[in-house]
Amino acid sequence: MPRPDVLALLRSAGRRDGRLVHLEELPGRPGRTADWPGWADPDVVAGYRRLGVDRPWVHQVRAAEAAWAGRHTVIATGTGSGKSLAAWLPALSAVRAGAAELAGPAAGSIGSYTRRPSILYLSPTKALAADQLAGLQRLLDAAALRGVRVATCDGDTPLTERDWARDHADVVLTNPDFLHFSMLPGHRRWQRLLRGLRYVVVDEAHAYRGVLGAHVALVLRRLLRLAAHYGSVPTVLMASATTAEPALTAARLVGADPADIVAVTEDTAPTGRRSVALWQPALAEAWAATAPDPAGDGAGDPSLDDPSLDGPRRSAGAEAASLLADLVSAGARTLVFVRSRYGAEVIAEQTRRHLREVDPALAARVAAYRGGYLPEERRELERALRSGELLALATTNALELGVDVAGLDAVLMAGWPGTRVSMWQQAGRAGRAGADGVAVLVASEDPLDTFLVHHPEAIFGTGVEATTFDPANPYVLAPHLCAAASELPLTTADLPTFGLAGTALLDELVRRDLLRRRPTGWFWNFARPERAQDLTDLRGGSSQPVQVVETGTGAVLGTVDGARADSTVHPGAVYVHQGRTFVVDQLEDDVALVHADQELAYRTRARSSSTVRIVAERDHVTWDDPAGAPVRWSFGDVEVTGQVTGYDRRRLPGMDIIGSYALDMPERVLPTTAVWWTLSAEACEAAGVGKESLPGALHAAEHASIGLLPLLATCDRWDIGGLSTAVHAQTGQPTVFVHDGYPGGAGFAERGYRAAREWVEATLGAIMACGCLDGCPSCVQSPKCGNGNAPLDKRGATRLLRLLLRSAPPGPG
Repeated sequence: MPRPDVLALLRSAGRRDGRLVHLEELPGRPGRTADWPGWADPDVVAGYRRLGVDRPWVHQVRAAEAAWAGRHTVIATGTGSGKSLAAWLPALSAVRAGAAELAGPAAGSIGSYTRRPSILYLSPTKALAADQLAGLQRLLDAAALRGVRVATCDGDTPLTERDWARDHADVVLTNPDFLHFSMLPGHRRWQRLLRGLRYVVVDEAHAYRGVLGAHVALVLRRLLRLAAHYGSVPTVLMASATTAEPALTAARLVGADPADIVAVTEDTAPTGRRSVALWQPALAEAWAATAPDPAGDGAGDPSLDDPSLDGPRRSAGAEAASLLADLVSAGARTLVFVRSRYGAEVIAEQTRRHLREVDPALAARVAAYRGGYLPEERRELERALRSGELLALATTNALELGVDVAGLDAVLMAGWPGTRVSMWQQAGRAGRAGADGVAVLVASEDPLDTFLVHHPEAIFGTGVEATTFDPANPYVLAPHLCAAASELPLTTADLPTFGLAGTALLDELVRRDLLRRRPTGWFWNFARPERAQDLTDLRGGSSQPVQVVETGTGAVLGTVDGARADSTVHPGAVYVHQGRTFVVDQLEDDVALVHADQELAYRTRARSSSTVRIVAERDHVTWDDPAGAPVRWSFGDVEVTGQVTGYDRRRLPGMDIIGSYALDMPERVLPTTAVWWTLSAEACEAAGVGKESLPGALHAAEHASIGLLPLLATCDRWDIGGLSTAVHAQTGQPTVFVHDGYPGGAGFAERGYRAAREWVEATLGAIMACGCLDGCPSCVQSPKCGNGNAPLDKRGATRLLRLLLRSAPPGPG
């Protein structure tokens, strides 16, 4: 069957309502090959050749040579460029060489454990580890390497299989979570693997950013510390998407000097032609051709006289579902990347609804894929996608990473993925292995998305971001020091490993009775009821996952993040799982009890409230307006107290509110960092924002600034939060806060503080470019707002942001 012409289909559909805003055509390139290294095991090379790899790409050989020489290495090249070969060639060659040496006359052992080389492979998702296992097994079969023992080991692995991996496996594929919670605390049982550890392969290293990156960096340092304890000095080989400063990122992950990292960044694999479409959804309703003046005082501003400005458009999810139905009808194999688990379910169901009107058989070939599914469900979906039984999946970023699904025709991205790195990773899922590919970025109801689809140079004319994280964040570092001490007592020699210049943090942990100081070092207090490893969750919180259990059958349907349980599985909430709908009856003791109800004509959305308490101001700057309206910008430590206070029922399909209900949920306190600005009520009044309109103006400015911060920081709006108030209890003035959404902070708010002028300019520009009258999701409404986007005053926000810019010093920042 000929492959569908996806580009022609998009061009045809995009002519309606001007939805196809921009089409970027990226040319392909030929590849450059090199000879196989002389040290490479001949059987491994023969296996690759049988799989069709006659000669490796130049970048694969460069990375493999550096790793073979014992240098920590990062290979940062494009999607589908064969980074796995660069890791497995030296790794399997080492295992084969070590096994041959041990089988010879010089065979020996240390204690009862031989030093047969072992390999540890780490991936951010279980799906990627399963995919790598399948590829590795194909290579071993092709090379007839029966003596190389490979196993996956994660939280889903049965105990008997874990035991086998611990006692026999040469290559163990796992993830940082299993390392943290199981392998490192049980290191004495894993000492066979640790004694012989030759390579640690860290796949998709760019995924470790923000708080997750800090956690993984400390887990890796704990691993290397224990390996050294058992006498091995493993080489770390990191595979990453193309990122800025890969050597610096890799060095931070393993606690090394960047000068000691070999970075391979030139991609020599062939690529097909790639087309990336920037797409705005169809208009939700008729809109006047002439845009109104959102500020009421913009006469003469050319941006307000642009007749191309229009009004509210349909949601990115609805648009993506419609596009996906068209592509599936044409036979195109497609992935749709969605920002939320709920969004994946909704797009899959909407697409099936469209397809049932055309061909019910096609509807059965569309599914959702997300975290929270049971392991067997995830494996079956992955298998069905590879085999072609499924034509399309609506997925969270769980399938963004290197899972090799060959033959995809197109990728849809329902909303900006958050970073250019992620966008290129998702776009690269289509047209792999040198084939042509088409990707479509569908703008969501977000000011940043609107800005990007109309400013393609911000995507295609700018380099990718650096991966940023801070292992020195005390909220992240402290529990890892406790975990490390429980694994092996800490000594002063370990301080540099964890980036500690002194013992102040350790002394604080002693004062809190978590550690005990002895002449030989710091020991975990084993009298405590919890394990040290249970003090933290690598994914950014401390809450345990909540199981979703069907009341009538006792069946576990899936899990939800503990931090989001109050807002997603509260009593009365609607829970959607593969198109089936359930109502939550009870949430208690990390279990949500639900009952099925397939006749629901509504969905639910939680309402919440929050307060911010300033703990300490770390830095501040004052912008002095010539008219005498100073603006104070501050950065520091805060406590954000949030509480889910109720929920709304919203009728399908328009999501109109049909009822509101109160909830009595506990308060949650988040210690984090924030940037905030204050100005006087008199200055606001002089700018045309009076007492009655001030709360809505501040609220709208807060929402818009949260939406635009990802343009400057390596984050997305779900990593950050905010609060605005006409009179804050501590500042005594109108104040807008934007805070990191992780304990201890993640560096995003600080970036906003450092680039304040640029941030305000971008925020004002996004509001001014939107032609709606009173505010919409493309400018000042937020999908996260716990107050139902009320009150909002778009005109007032514009006036306040102009006031800020008048006060700003010239130049960036």
